[in-house]
Amino acid sequence: MKVPYVDFQAQYAAERRPLLRALDRVLAGGEYILGREVASFEAELARLCGTRHAVGVANGTDALLLTLKALAIGPGDEVVTVPNSFVASASCIALAGAKPVFVDVGPDGLLDPQLLEGALSRRTRAVIPVHLTGKVCDMAPILRLARARGIPVIEDAAQAVGARHHGRPAGSFGRAACLSFHPLKNLNAAGDAGAVVTDDGRLAEKLRLWRNHGLKSRDEVLFWGHNSRLDGLQAAVLRCRLKALPGIIARRRRNADFYRQGLAGIVDLPPEDRDSRQTYHLFMVQCPRRDELKACLARQGVATAVHYPTPLHLQPCCRGLGWRRGDFPQAERQARRILSLPVHQHLSAAQVAHVIRCVRRFHGR
Repeated sequence: MKVPYVDFQAQYAAERRPLLRALDRVLAGGEYILGREVASFEAELARLCGTRHAVGVANGTDALLLTLKALAIGPGDEVVTVPNSFVASASCIALAGAKPVFVDVGPDGLLDPQLLEGALSRRTRAVIPVHLTGKVCDMAPILRLARARGIPVIEDAAQAVGARHHGRPAGSFGRAACLSFHPLKNLNAAGDAGAVVTDDGRLAEKLRLWRNHGLKSRDEVLFWGHNSRLDGLQAAVLRCRLKALPGIIARRRRNADFYRQGLAGIVDLPPEDRDSRQTYHLFMVQCPRRDELKACLARQGVATAVHYPTPLHLQPCCRGLGWRRGDFPQAERQARRILSLPVHQHLSAAQVAHVIRCVRRFHGR
C-alpha cells in the first residue's frame, strides 16, 4: 500500500470548484498585487489569530526578516531562537545583520524556558520561540522573562496556524507572530506566501512599508524597503482554504489519535499537553534506530521525513558563530531520533493502519 507524505492531488480534487471560483474572481477583477483580495484575507487571518492586524508578505522567511527590520534590529544585536528549526528561523536574524543565539529545547522539542535566561545578554533584542510541529511553546515563562527585560517576543508560528494554548490562538502571545503558507503547511498557498500578525498598529504600518519598497505613496519612498507583497491569487487560494482549516486540523488530530493508540509503547510519541490544541503540522515520533525504520517504511510504501537531521548550530553557515557539537544536547539527540510520519488530512483509515502495522512489525510487535 502506498502512503504519501502529502497528497496535493487529493486536496485539489476536494476543493476544485470553490478554488476555481476564487481564482476567477481575482482574474476578472484584475487586482493581482495586494488589493481587495489581500485585504480581505488579512482581515480573516487576523480574526483567526486573535490579533488586530495581519500583513501579508511573499513567504514565511520574509515575515520573520521584515519583522526584525521593522523593529530596527540589526548589526550588533543578538536574537535568541532554537537550533532544531528550519533554517529560516535563524537565517532571518543573520540577514537582518544581527547574531543568532541558540538555546536548547526540552523533551517536547520546543524552547526550554528554564534555559532561556542563560542565553540572554545586554545585546539581546528579541526572542523567537518556534511552535514546532504545530504545538505552541510554553509562552508564559518566556513572556515573563522577556518583558522583565523589555525584549520583544516574536512567535515563529509558521507550523502552528490554528493552534491554541490555554484557549488563546497561536500568534496572539508576542509582539508579533510570523506565519508561513508554504504548500506543505496545514493552511497552504499554491506556492509561497506568508504573513505577520500583531496587535501593534505602528508595527503593522511599518511592515506594510517594508513589504512594498518603503513606499508611502506611488512617488514617495521613505526608506529602502523590500519587494515582498502577497498577491491576489494566493490570497484567494488562502481564503478558500481558510474556510476548510477547522476540518483539516480535526482530521489531522484524528490521525494523530490513531497513531497514539496504535504506537503507544512502541516509539516515543510527541507529548500531548491538555492545555494545548496542537494542529499536527507534523506527527514526529522518536526511535533510536530512526534511519533503519525510515528505510523499512519506504520499502513498504510509506513516505516519511526528518525535521530536521542536522541542528542549525552544526550547519556550515554557523561555523563562524563558535558553536560546537555537544552545546545543545537535547536538540542533537532528537535530531538523531526523530521521524515524521504521514498525518495529512487525506489519509484513509486503512493507510494509517498500514503505517501502524509497519512500525509495530519493525519493532517485533
